Amino acid sequence: MKATWDIFCTVVDNFGDIGVTWRLARQLAAEHDYAVRLWVDDLRAFEHLCPAIDAELDRQRQRGVEVRRWSTPWAPVEAADVVIAAFACALPHDYMESMAGRDKEPLWLNLDYLSAEDWIVGCHGLPSVKFRQVQKFFFFPGFQPGTGGLLREAGLLEQRRAFVQDPRARGDFLRGLGVDPTDGARLISLFAYENDGLASWLDALASDTRPTQLLVPEGRILVDVQRWLGTKDMAAGAREVRGSLTVQVLPFVPQEDYDRLLWSCDFNAVRGEDSFVRAQWAGRPLLWHIYRQEDDVHLDKLEAFLELYSQGLSAPAKAAFEGWWRAWNRAGDMAPSWKAVLENERELAEHAERWSLEQASRTDLATALVKLYLNWI
Repeated sequence: MKATWDIFCTVVDNFGDIGVTWRLARQLAAEHDYAVRLWVDDLRAFEHLCPAIDAELDRQRQRGVEVRRWSTPWAPVEAADVVIAAFACALPHDYMESMAGRDKEPLWLNLDYLSAEDWIVGCHGLPSVKFRQVQKFFFFPGFQPGTGGLLREAGLLEQRRAFVQDPRARGDFLRGLGVDPTDGARLISLFAYENDGLASWLDALASDTRPTQLLVPEGRILVDVQRWLGTKDMAAGAREVRGSLTVQVLPFVPQEDYDRLLWSCDFNAVRGEDSFVRAQWAGRPLLWHIYRQEDDVHLDKLEAFLELYSQGLSAPAKAAFEGWWRAWNRAGDMAPSWKAVLENERELAEHAERWSLEQASRTDLATALVKLYLNWI
């Protein structure tokens, strides 16, 4: 019989949590042939990433995964062979009793947040809390050997390479989103949280000698975009021009199409965790809007990634890239750092591709989980 996997997800950041767990569930089912249940407490948010989801159903199958509504009161079910609590979410008490009642204890994992901090390597795989005799273990995604790696489907970079080498495929894809690529225009995707620093970046883009098409999926940053434009109620398909800058609002698209959007752009501004990783697989210079935490502890995570990612860059390119990220995440003036980025654009683009290939040389996260389970049994 197929091994069973239960993945539990509470939707905190709208799309980051469900984005990661949905990709993981699909990969475990499609590439490793496991029976996977994905428990989600907010099917409305899930619907944005998977339009086929029926938010009224408590149980349904999508893409080879059994999707279950995580609701209260909890309806008792038999615990799976592998239990993943995504991002330290607390499992239902009755489910933990079911884990403890199994003849063979399940492998219980806390799939933690992604970080480049040094301590991650030392903590990956360590035991966490116990419930009765069932031990939970930490599983940390990461960028370095000794971590759980990054989510990456089989053949992903080959698909990306074929796509970017086919101008017709790229053009057809963009036109399918309602985007008409202008010859010579720079394409930038913008998916971020609210940011007071956006206006200075848009000012710089609008006054540039080279035209820019800014593609903005519907989301939280759209409020700041509208404020700068002086418009209201922009929806998918809306298009505004200011100087050299064309702003276009895109609909929220399934994950595979979002990947293609990232592949199609020259620069990608992303947020949270799921889009952050996908932008790295795109092999394009990226700008990360990290999820803000109390006491600015998120800035430590930002600096840890910058230190790792910037290795191998020349001093001017390193300073430009890091200054760009710090200005964005501190809502500072984006114009000086953006100018420096453009002066080092070629090197940053080449570096982004090398980084993508380097990360792809490591075991992907789903395969690392499977290896851990096989060792467990």
